[in-house]
Amino acid sequence: MKKLICLFCVLCLMIIPIYSGGMTKSNIYAEDNDLLASSAKSALLMDYNSNTIIYERNAKTRLPIASIVKLMTILLTYEAIENNALSLDTMITTSENASGMGGSQVFIDPYVEYKTEDLLKSVIMASANDASVALAEHIAGSESEFVNLMNKRAKELGMDNTLYVNCTGLPAPEQYSCAYDCAIVLKEVTKFEHYHTISNVWMDKLVHPSGRETELVNTNKLVRYYKGCDSGKTGSTSEAGYCLSASAIKNDFRLIAVVIGAKTGQERFTDVSNLFNYGFANFENKDILDCNIPVIKDYEILKSKNKVADIYASESYFGLCKKGDNSEYEISYEIGKLKAPIKAGEKVGLLTISKGGNVVKEIDLIVKNNIEQLSYFDGIKYIAENW
Repeated sequence: MKKLICLFCVLCLMIIPIYSGGMTKSNIYAEDNDLLASSAKSALLMDYNSNTIIYERNAKTRLPIASIVKLMTILLTYEAIENNALSLDTMITTSENASGMGGSQVFIDPYVEYKTEDLLKSVIMASANDASVALAEHIAGSESEFVNLMNKRAKELGMDNTLYVNCTGLPAPEQYSCAYDCAIVLKEVTKFEHYHTISNVWMDKLVHPSGRETELVNTNKLVRYYKGCDSGKTGSTSEAGYCLSASAIKNDFRLIAVVIGAKTGQERFTDVSNLFNYGFANFENKDILDCNIPVIKDYEILKSKNKVADIYASESYFGLCKKGDNSEYEISYEIGKLKAPIKAGEKVGLLTISKGGNVVKEIDLIVKNNIEQLSYFDGIKYIAENW
């Protein structure tokens, strides 16, 4: 019995590291280089296209993130616009609750109308708490209902280490996120073209309905001082320290860097700059798979009118490579006999991308058009034509 207990303990010790919650080192290139983000509690550098983690330190540790919370507020606003629930020109009536928000603000007036675009600009550039709450109240009816939408969207995006309590990032003991989740939500925000018309502007102004003006200065200094940085969100509170989630692009190669809990405002910008420098100096993207080009042309479809169809990957794939790495990506696929009818977008097989013998990505294979089944009369016609 003692031998069995000892054996069980040894097995437990062997298993525990596997489930420690850290990222697999196969996807990390510089996990031991603390000089890349020397002052931060948590840091991450991620390739935008492949989601490959280039560098991480405590990237899934739950921490307060201050105003980086507003990235989800921004995302839900853009998605509401995309779904025609509102537009950039929609006039939003502000509440006394929204106008009374402390911290970073643009001093909106209560019970007057502001254009959605102006409130959004105030959140993106100036990290305005009052504008954030005004947007939240309009979209969901109240900030608390909007927070429910925030947490629902976070779950959909796989942000497993995030819990929102408000839409501003103002201190709340129950609220937390992590560097990895911050990178995920920033990636979603950067997909909206309009976001970039605001996010990389250094200075602007908000004209209030009364004619009063508030100067807007982008809190993300890297849009001015780091070439290629065109988006991001800062945050700072006494509990969170100084935080920044930012994205930069050079030669069509985009990176996302996150720093949480830096000691000073300047150190967060220095740390993110160092992360960008490391990524751009040492890595590049390779276009491995284009979802607009058939993986297989004229694949036989049994009992279909057209007899064959082109098979596509459901998404494109860009591989992350270290500069000078000439090893090739390998593509293989599994697809069996296909029989009509098949709906457009329906999975018909699986494509696997490997490098160095390791699987790096699996992508569904689909058809892009509906494939109709051969009718009885089509069958008679086919037999007659081929008699």
